Amino acid sequence: MMPRGRPRALGAAALLSLLLLLIGFFLFRGHPEYGRPHGVAALEGDPPADHRGHNSSDCVPPRPLLPKCELLHVAIVCAGHNSSREVVTLVKSMLFYRKNPLHLHLVTDAVARNILETLFHTWMVPAIWVSFYDADELKTQISWIPNKHYSGLYGLMKLVLPGALPPDLARVIVLDTDVTFTSDIAELWALFANFSDKQVIGLVENQSDWYLGNLWRNHRPWPALGRGFNTGVILLWLDRLRQVGWEQMWKLTATRELLTLPATSLADQDIFNAVIKEHPGLVQTLPCVWNVQLSDHTLAERCYLEASDLKVIHWNSPKKLRVKNKHAGSFRNLYLTFLEYDGNLLRRELFGCPSPPPPEAEQLQQALAQLDEEDPCSGFRQQQLSVHRVHITFLPHEPPPPRPNDVTLVAQLSMDRDIDFLPAHSLYDYLRASIEQLELRSGRKVALVVPAFETLHYHFSFPSSKVDLLALLDAGALYTFRYHEWPQGHAPTDYARWREAQAPYHVQWAADYEPYVVVPRDCPRYDPRFVGFGWNKVAHVMELDAQEYELLVLPEAFTIHLPHTPSLDSSRFRFSPTYRDCLQALKDEFHQDLSRHYGAAALKYLTALQQPQGPT
Repeated sequence: MMPRGRPRALGAAALLSLLLLLIGFFLFRGHPEYGRPHGVAALEGDPPADHRGHNSSDCVPPRPLLPKCELLHVAIVCAGHNSSREVVTLVKSMLFYRKNPLHLHLVTDAVARNILETLFHTWMVPAIWVSFYDADELKTQISWIPNKHYSGLYGLMKLVLPGALPPDLARVIVLDTDVTFTSDIAELWALFANFSDKQVIGLVENQSDWYLGNLWRNHRPWPALGRGFNTGVILLWLDRLRQVGWEQMWKLTATRELLTLPATSLADQDIFNAVIKEHPGLVQTLPCVWNVQLSDHTLAERCYLEASDLKVIHWNSPKKLRVKNKHAGSFRNLYLTFLEYDGNLLRRELFGCPSPPPPEAEQLQQALAQLDEEDPCSGFRQQQLSVHRVHITFLPHEPPPPRPNDVTLVAQLSMDRDIDFLPAHSLYDYLRASIEQLELRSGRKVALVVPAFETLHYHFSFPSSKVDLLALLDAGALYTFRYHEWPQGHAPTDYARWREAQAPYHVQWAADYEPYVVVPRDCPRYDPRFVGFGWNKVAHVMELDAQEYELLVLPEAFTIHLPHTPSLDSSRFRFSPTYRDCLQALKDEFHQDLSRHYGAAALKYLTALQQPQGPT
């Protein structure tokens, strides 16, 4: 039997052992092999901690605290359709993490400005301001520099930002369009506090061997300090740059180097590095996690140990998302997350940072606040008030030269649903010729009806002419549109007459008629209360008739509907009594508005209330 005091002695020894263990643990935490934060797993295939770069996240100094609600300034050069799409993904990644107001300074060509001005106007994100600068006005300052980089002339424009941006703007973050944020941009802004009095540029060291000059025989890069610096992410202390004569400095350096070098290979980056090689005191080296460079054959993997280390991912390769990297799959998934992210979700207020909303946003909020949340149709009314983001000319597009009697195809689609109507191959030229022959440019109110057909076959040989279409119709491979579900929607087109018609013919409006029409630009617009599925075309054609538009069917025109799975809204219409009741209430309101606007002439439309509800 053990003495009663023995357990107490053992407890003291155990306590001493535990204390020594804890002391040892905290001592060894400073060792690179014990540096991983508790509870954070390393990425698969991470290099040992002691193999990471010298400016990795372990060397990041404590982040200075920013004043709450400090306005951060970001400058981006963006030109053309492709660059405009890239910058939207970049901005979404910034807005997702940000906690500060932002002012974007965008140097753009005419194409990018037209796209982005519309986008930001309709985006209506709180606490973000956008200023545009004409890239064409800056070209003469850099056009004398021969440049072999794929970015072309625009790749040199960061050199002239100190002179192009407002003279009272002291500091700015400059970004390439092909970067993705994984953290709050305010942390990057806070690194200005680490600058000495003489430092004017903050850059991350280049993570490739380019400036070491050993990539291939006779490889001769521009001069650089060591490995050089990458200019995808830059902190510019603008007022200091102006004081040291930045414009004269870089131009003298570029002129001198171009005496022996044929051109820049990496655009502005070559000239920035040549200046820094001559004036190394100008640069503040930033931790490399703020510009993890994913071009081929880089040392990017030495920058981070855990996923939480990453701050900015830079797709700085002509291959972009196809670049080779140990963790490229994870990085691509992150990029795709922001690419597909619903930008409407970024319309969130910065709590504690009051800023006046745009007038349109304020009016929208007031209207939304007046909605009755108990109203079972509030979803319809909210959709009616919604302002959707508009990204015009999303794909590269060269406007055609002006042509008389021109026609534009307007279609509706979503990111997850391909357009389901295809026009006849010859429809564009046929419509222009018809407009000329019918002398519609004289102001005559005419809606040209394009007869609609449909096929139930997913693999379908599209007819090249009316003769081919009639053959398919007779063979049962084609049908008149919705003849088996909603014949009254297109019955007034009179398909039997169309088969034999050689010239355009008039038809009369009838309840629930919803043809596809060609109308002048100043025609009545679609009523915004009819969204989703149900009655939007019916209401539009009804108002065309109320304004005394002639309905004229074209004998050689046609469009064909292709099969697809039912949309969510069409399923709601078919299976939800509440959806149909709400649609009926909106129809009643529409008829009341027609009566107020057109008086007694609108009485005939009241019969439409007695008809079954039809499709869009």
